[in-house]
Amino acid sequence: MASQMSTEAKKRIRVLVVDDQALIRRGMALMIEAQPGLCVVGQAEDGEVAVRLASELKPDVVLMDLNMPRLGGVAATRQITRELPEVRVMVLTTFDTDELVFDAIQAGAGSYLLKDASEDEVVDAIFAAHRGESRMTPAIARKVLDQFRVLAGRAGSPLADKEGAHAATDSGEPLSDKEAQVLELIAQGLGNRQIAERIFLAEGTVKNYVSRIMEKLHARSRTELAVIALRERRS
Repeated sequence: MASQMSTEAKKRIRVLVVDDQALIRRGMALMIEAQPGLCVVGQAEDGEVAVRLASELKPDVVLMDLNMPRLGGVAATRQITRELPEVRVMVLTTFDTDELVFDAIQAGAGSYLLKDASEDEVVDAIFAAHRGESRMTPAIARKVLDQFRVLAGRAGSPLADKEGAHAATDSGEPLSDKEAQVLELIAQGLGNRQIAERIFLAEGTVKNYVSRIMEKLHARSRTELAVIALRERRS
């Protein structure tokens, strides 16, 4: 029996919960533990502890707050994703300013949810993160997508030239129409299977498109693909 339980536990997605408020940490842990397929391997009250526990416990997913003492969530995310690239970080915070959204995603966070998200949304985001997919709170997804569309059609954008065609990226190669279409769907948080269904392609073909786009835009994560474009707004 013990061997069977150990095997079942190994199959579950292992989550590290990071938040400076003990009540929220415990509440999130209880919610996660109640879900089939998920388990909490640790809790951290700040970024420093999160980095240490991530190194020791090797979780599959880190549920990361941003505004914390000693070491904030953005810095902790950057360190974890740099040292443990196989670990997925998803942000769960009360803050939705452009600066924090862009910084967290460029630090390596693959998803960004606000704390008013439902339990189902948080759980879905954890499973999605483990699959390598992105999830964003709808208001943030709309903000990202709206700005992406502005930039994609703006003269001088790295994604479009004056005639509306897709201009060369840093690699010197332009994004094709299909790549730009895939990129826009990524900005909405869709996974490969959803994108494949939306634009009538094989899932393997979509994976190839995503890899090519990431190579062209020098992106480390799917979500960062859209954020790279948004960063150009400030330059």
